[in-house]
Amino acid sequence: MRTINRILVANRGEIALRVIRTAIDMQIGTVAVYADQDIAAPFAHEADEAWGLDGTTAEETYLNAEAILSVALETGADAIHPGYGFLSENADFASAVEDAGIAWIGPSGDVIDALGDKIRARRVAEACGVDPVPGISDPVGSRAEVEGFISTHGYPVVLKRADGGGGRGISVLRDAGDLDLFFARHTSGAGDTTPADSSDAPTSTDGVAQDLGHYFVERFVQVARHVETQCARDALGNFRVVSTRDCSVQRRNQKLIEEAPAPFLPEGVHDRLLDSSRRLFEAVGYIGVGTCEFLLEPDGSVWFLEVNPRLQVEHPVSEEVAGVDLVREQIRIAEGLPLSVPAPHRGHSFEFRITCEDPARELMPVPGRVERVRWPAGPGIRLELGLAEGDEVEGAFDSMIAKIVVTGCDREEALARSRRALGEFAIEGVATPVPLYRDILDEPAFIGADGFTVSTKWLENHFLPTHDYAVDEGEAPGLPALPSSPRQTYVIELDGRRMTLTIPSGLLAPGVQTRPAQPLRSQRQERAAAGPREAVRSDGTLTSPMQGIVVQVPAEVGARVDEGDLVAVLEAMKMEKYIQAPFSGTIMEVLAPQGTSVSAGDPLLRIEKEQA
Repeated sequence: MRTINRILVANRGEIALRVIRTAIDMQIGTVAVYADQDIAAPFAHEADEAWGLDGTTAEETYLNAEAILSVALETGADAIHPGYGFLSENADFASAVEDAGIAWIGPSGDVIDALGDKIRARRVAEACGVDPVPGISDPVGSRAEVEGFISTHGYPVVLKRADGGGGRGISVLRDAGDLDLFFARHTSGAGDTTPADSSDAPTSTDGVAQDLGHYFVERFVQVARHVETQCARDALGNFRVVSTRDCSVQRRNQKLIEEAPAPFLPEGVHDRLLDSSRRLFEAVGYIGVGTCEFLLEPDGSVWFLEVNPRLQVEHPVSEEVAGVDLVREQIRIAEGLPLSVPAPHRGHSFEFRITCEDPARELMPVPGRVERVRWPAGPGIRLELGLAEGDEVEGAFDSMIAKIVVTGCDREEALARSRRALGEFAIEGVATPVPLYRDILDEPAFIGADGFTVSTKWLENHFLPTHDYAVDEGEAPGLPALPSSPRQTYVIELDGRRMTLTIPSGLLAPGVQTRPAQPLRSQRQERAAAGPREAVRSDGTLTSPMQGIVVQVPAEVGARVDEGDLVAVLEAMKMEKYIQAPFSGTIMEVLAPQGTSVSAGDPLLRIEKEQA
């Protein structure tokens, strides 16, 4: 048993604000840490204290374990809440926090390590009688192993990085050509490799492997729902599934819409999910709040995917239907207290992730300034916000800026309220997927008119090909102008600590007044006027479609590529973008090698087109 008096929140945006608000409700002091560009963010303002981490990148700030622990010790924080992402699943950081005598609000470092990658999680599941997707629970050691698996299970198969997440590090192989391409990218020559433990750097017998030993192979489940259980277990051994959820509306294996409880489950699946979740938590001695994720095939087959040892982005829908504050439960568990007495379940809840991703550009991230925004309100509406009007959406971090959570007495009412809520929403300055969400809410496959037929690939394979978001349709009306303010508030940093300074408008710059916000043209109207960005120049140079980092360039100078071959991979705001050859030809120049930061329009590589 321990009493927590001050929590340092090692995160940013809406989740940091979410944790801070619960701590305030519990009369617990709060400390925020922030990157330079987050100094004026709402979470930094609401915390009792906010301390700068002196940097602008994730590595310098929210991933800087040493700096965060130093602030915790300096401010007398007796607990650290990691939120999600960043250091939330870092076993070494969790252990360092505990070793420093500070409570870690999450499962122990040992538990995180036991579930720390997908291979170890598969082994845990198999040991406790929970079925993972059919595959090999060892790192890939040779091409022959993969070929042997394919001979038994057939194509398609998927090669996954053990440390991947959020859709990253996944290669789907549909035929022998894909198999050749995968091994060409992940080895440096012919020959066999020695398996490496997934936690170690891969080894090779012939100097062959580059990162092959970080991958494992599974049968590729082509059509399945993504269902999960929100779980909690205390130090006394009490276990509870707070609710089930469905998170099948995804793009690039990242969730967009989630709901609780999971609707239209076949007979017996609900009980199987609960039993499997209990087995997994008890197998590793899990103490805390976490999520067990599964695939549900149309024939009722249920396959374990992974355990997320942290709070999930979609946790509010479980809170709404279960009448529980999951952050409060996390704090209670960290104090050694038992789980709260569960309330009866109530109604149905949807969560819509408001990301800065443009449906007119294949949902690519579009950093920018949120000039104006109108949030929905009324019965059943809950907002989880990470910024305010005028804030910049930073390309260095996740593209999600808010979550709209809508709850009704049943799924039908929740759908109706969701239509109203998304109809009220309006934003100027950045693009969001909200127009796409409005259309999804009228889709028979999602409504369940003839059964719920949404799967994890439904959005990409069925919905998006039949919807065009390149034109301005159905947007909410523009927002009215706001009057200028007679005072101005500045956020300053004094001796490393964030403070605010309010002065009469124009005092620091006489004659300059605050510019009143004016209605802006929609982002789609501006893009239509400007025309599409040229992706391939006349000399065969491919340009970047977005701001990001080049994380892979599988093609080498002098190599021949066919139209559609992968030639570069970009990553921005936790999303990978694959760049494919627009025509057959030869790679003449690599203008942005791996690790290069690029802006939209920057050259990536040049291909000399093959003559017909």
